[in-house]
Amino acid sequence: MRLFNFASVKLTLCLCLGILFGFYIDVSSQIPLGIIIVLFPLLYWAKKKQSRKGFPFFEVTTIFIIVLLGVLIVNVSQSKNLQQHYSKNQQDNPKQWELKIREVLKPNPYTQRYIASVQSIENEKSAGKLILSLPVDSSNQILKVDDELFVFSKITAISPPLNQHQFDYRDYLKKQGIHFQITANYNSILIQENPSKSLTGMALNFREEIISKLKKKSFGTDELGVIQALLLGKRSDISESTYNNYKNAGAVHILAVSGLHVGVLLLLLQFLLSPLERFPKGKNLKLLLIVLLLWAYAFLAGLSPSIVRAVTMFSFLAYAQHLNRPSNSFNILALSMFFILLVKPLFLFQVGFQMSYAAVFAIVWVYPKLQRFWSPKAFIIRKTWQLLSVSIAAQLGVLPISLFYFHQFPALFFVSNLLIIPFLGLILGFGILVILLTILDYLPNFMVFGYNAIIQIMNEVIGWVATQEGFIIKDIPFDTMEMVLAYALILAFITFFTQPRFKNVIVIFVCLVLLQLWSIWNQFQLHQKEVFMIMHKSKNTVILHQTGKIINLYTNDSVPTTSLINNYKVAERIESLTLHSLKNSYTIAQKRFYVMDSFGIYPENKNHDFLLLTQSPKIHLERLLDSIRPKMVIADGSNYKSYISRWKQTCFKKEIPFHSTSEKGSYKFNLPTD
Repeated sequence: MRLFNFASVKLTLCLCLGILFGFYIDVSSQIPLGIIIVLFPLLYWAKKKQSRKGFPFFEVTTIFIIVLLGVLIVNVSQSKNLQQHYSKNQQDNPKQWELKIREVLKPNPYTQRYIASVQSIENEKSAGKLILSLPVDSSNQILKVDDELFVFSKITAISPPLNQHQFDYRDYLKKQGIHFQITANYNSILIQENPSKSLTGMALNFREEIISKLKKKSFGTDELGVIQALLLGKRSDISESTYNNYKNAGAVHILAVSGLHVGVLLLLLQFLLSPLERFPKGKNLKLLLIVLLLWAYAFLAGLSPSIVRAVTMFSFLAYAQHLNRPSNSFNILALSMFFILLVKPLFLFQVGFQMSYAAVFAIVWVYPKLQRFWSPKAFIIRKTWQLLSVSIAAQLGVLPISLFYFHQFPALFFVSNLLIIPFLGLILGFGILVILLTILDYLPNFMVFGYNAIIQIMNEVIGWVATQEGFIIKDIPFDTMEMVLAYALILAFITFFTQPRFKNVIVIFVCLVLLQLWSIWNQFQLHQKEVFMIMHKSKNTVILHQTGKIINLYTNDSVPTTSLINNYKVAERIESLTLHSLKNSYTIAQKRFYVMDSFGIYPENKNHDFLLLTQSPKIHLERLLDSIRPKMVIADGSNYKSYISRWKQTCFKKEIPFHSTSEKGSYKFNLPTD
């Protein structure tokens, strides 16, 4: 494959490998740093002495250095191993923390959350990032990026998921270098006056000023939410129904200011600034202006990580196009990825980063091949084929990642792209003009009406595509191995498409066989599997019994199709789910299991191995334990916390194991395997 002939691609892959090693294997940063220092003289010697036909000492040494560099930078970026990291400080008691707000996260109904950097602890300089959680209260204003404050509290570890196959928020934050959180209230914080300003903070404040001006105009509510997302990268004001329409239509990427928007903006700038090429040094001036305008747009959109990523990538691509050498696109694209990961190695674990580069690499590689395969002469057919080719190439690049993370495939993605993408340049160009006139306080009403109508039409088109539910394939099981094999199969097919040789057919055949074998192995394991567990669900009781591909769900919840159950079904490849009402007694592997609900009815049979307390029964637990003598007591998420705390103390006193699903997560019974 010609793609892997470029040195920049090989070096970037080595850096990614080092970042993965450094993240998942706990290594002190001094070790890779010391080895790199030792290897550099060897690298110089290998460059001088290596013969063309001998062992490639120089290449092997370079690979080792780049891999170790990846290990080093990911350790430094997490900063957890650094001496000044706040986790090195004893955290048993509340302390005075000096924090600086770095990012405002989307709130939930109960808490407003922030990413904050630690400036000091008890006036001693410190470092690291954590989550700050404050209660949602309309009487208190939301903190802004760059706000500095003192908090008197103690840190707590971020909890793991309480149920199997649930979204792992702790792992998600770990991949951003965040390991702890502070939960406080507004009475325990003191906001400092005149905090120091960062470039990101100034960009976000400027964006909020623009949004406040836009809200004074007569835009529709849904339309304004889409405008904010489309142009300024703020998605929090989009209604849930509108967002789901874009998601189901396969067009959610339109709502995220990232590679697509910056790529379209790059094409617009190249067209508008093309007259400069007629002047001496005009091409260099054109490149400089394009890069400056791209970064000005990034500032306008709040310098979010996704937009900074995209603008960095397309700044490199603008340089590649300036050189006018098609092969340089791979080199420059790989170099942009290498540069970004050197500065922000944890970006490698972000879905947006993975999908952006997968899509752009696929477009640069696959699109020209599709154009050589068929190039119609009719203008309309040719342009339609070009748009369809870009959409197909991008979808091939992101499909395995999309299936792995979202387990969904909108089969009509090409329809929504054909209907929207041709006009996206006009929509973005018009939108940027609207933003600029808004900044200057000179936005006429006819432009407000016109742009609102354009966004409304786009929403209606997307809504129509999203209603074609028969073309939306949901709940697709797809694990890590299937993602890797799927990419191998796509690469094999594209290689065969370019070079139809017998050995490439063999590679395709091997990939297909491996996918089938992995599927058979999964089915075999699933057929042998039996699981009985008490899941954690707030204010309800859920008991799950899985036998192979079948789930029997015991609950009083009339709507069991929550994300909790759906995630489990998809991950475990479940084909059938049957709903049952809760019973008071179960037998599990010849052991008896009693459910004590709010009625507090004592069991007739006194011999029970497990006791489940649910719906906060008003009982004298010590007397009940003396009566049935269970070997273990379990309390699920339907109980009051005060009751759970009291029951825990009672069980400790009686020396009986106690498991609270709200603290330890779901309880899985050990079942004998045949």
